[in-house]
Amino acid sequence: MKFPGRRNTKHYFPVEDKQERSSFDGEINRPGNVYVVGLDQLLVDIEIPVTDEFLSEYKFKKGESFIIDDNLAESIYRDQKSLGKVTGEFPGGAVGNTLHNFSILSDSPSVALGTINKNIEVGDYAFKYICNTSSKVNLTYLQPCPKPMGRALCFISPDGERTFAISKGCMNDLSPEYLPNEIIENSAALLVSAYTIRDPNSAIARSTFRAVEIAKAADVPVVLSLGTSGLVEEKKEMLLDFIPKFVSVVAMNESEALMLTGIEDPLLAAERVLDLCDMVLLTVGARGLYLGALTDEEVARPTKEPLHTKSIVEYNKLEYSRAMMRSECKNPVKVYTHINPFRGGPLQIKNTNGAGDAALAAVLHDLSANLYHRLKVPKSPKHVAKFLTYSSISQISKYANRVSFEVLSQNSPRLLRGLPEREDGLEEAYWAQ
Repeated sequence: MKFPGRRNTKHYFPVEDKQERSSFDGEINRPGNVYVVGLDQLLVDIEIPVTDEFLSEYKFKKGESFIIDDNLAESIYRDQKSLGKVTGEFPGGAVGNTLHNFSILSDSPSVALGTINKNIEVGDYAFKYICNTSSKVNLTYLQPCPKPMGRALCFISPDGERTFAISKGCMNDLSPEYLPNEIIENSAALLVSAYTIRDPNSAIARSTFRAVEIAKAADVPVVLSLGTSGLVEEKKEMLLDFIPKFVSVVAMNESEALMLTGIEDPLLAAERVLDLCDMVLLTVGARGLYLGALTDEEVARPTKEPLHTKSIVEYNKLEYSRAMMRSECKNPVKVYTHINPFRGGPLQIKNTNGAGDAALAAVLHDLSANLYHRLKVPKSPKHVAKFLTYSSISQISKYANRVSFEVLSQNSPRLLRGLPEREDGLEEAYWAQ
C-alpha cells in the first residue's frame, strides 16, 4: 500500500513487497491484506452534450438523477450516437468510481459487489466497464445476470450542469445471498451509496442493508455517499434513520447537505451531520471542501496554522486531530477543517463528474492506511488510541483536494493515473504540516 498524500519523508511505514501484491481471488482475503469493499449499482456513464431545449422536450429535470425506461434510453442513445453527439462512454457509478480511484492511489486491491451481464461481448457496455476499471479492483464477487448492464445517460448542458437519466438493466438485482460475508468482515471499510436504498423493496436495497449489518457486527467502518440532492430530499427520513445506525463516514456536497439538514451554511451542516456519524466530507465546488470529525478530547491536537472564524468561531482550532469513532471516545469533540481548491482550481475544468468520488477515494485511502499501519506496527505511538484515520483531518483535506483537482483536469470521471511523483516545487508548503 502506498502512503496516502505527500510527505517530506519518503515512507512513514513499511510498504508491501511487490511479490506480495495481488488482487486475484484467493489472495484478497489473505492475512494482513488491506482492502476496501464497495457495493454499487454497476453503470456505464454515456456523456452527451445537449441543449436546455432537449431537456425540456423530454421533461428531464436539469441537474437531477432519475430513472427512465430501458427502451427510451436505448432510443436516445442510438439517436445521439448517429448524430455524433456521444462524446464518451465510461465506467461509472459513485461507488465504482471511488473503488477505481482508491486502487489507483493506494496501489492496493478493492472489491466490487454488484451485478453484471453474464454474457459479455467485445465492445458492449459490460466489456467497456471491465476494460476501463483498474485491474486491482476485484470483480470476482459480482453476480452474473441475464439482463444488460445499467447505463447512465449523462446530459451535459451548455452551462456544464449534468443531468443523469438512468437505464436500470440488471443494476438492482444483487441478491443478499450472493454477498461474501467474510470479505466484508475483513475489509478496512465498506462503501455504499444512497442510490442502492432508494427502493427499499429492491434486491440491491436488501443486499445493502444486509452488508452494513455484516460490517457493523465486525466493527468495519461504513462509508455512505449521498447521491444527489433530489434523492436526499426524497429519502431524508430513511437516511436520518440509516446513518446513526450504521454509518461512520458521510460524503456529500453542499446541496445534499442542505436537503439532509435544512442548514444552508456548509460548516453548520457538517456540525449537524456529526451528531449522526463520526466523520463528514462535504464538497463545496469552487469553494473547496470541508472535513469534520469526532476525536477524543485527550488526543485532540491544536493547529499550527492561523485560526479562522466563520459560522463557528475558530473552527479549525483542532484541525491537526485525527478522526475517531464516537464509540472509542471518552469525551468526543467535533473538529473541522476547510481548504480552498488546489491552486485555485484548474485553468480549464474538463469534467466535474467524479470530483467528489475522487475526494472520497483519498479519505478511504487514509482510513485503510491506518489499519495497514496498525497491523504492521501495532506498538507505534500512532496508535495510542483507536483512531479511524492515519492522518490529521487537515492533511487528509489536502490530499482529497489534490485528487479532486486531478479529476477536474481530465475528461474522465475516474483517475487515469496516480498523482505525479514530482511536481514543480510549489507544493512543499501546501503539503507540509
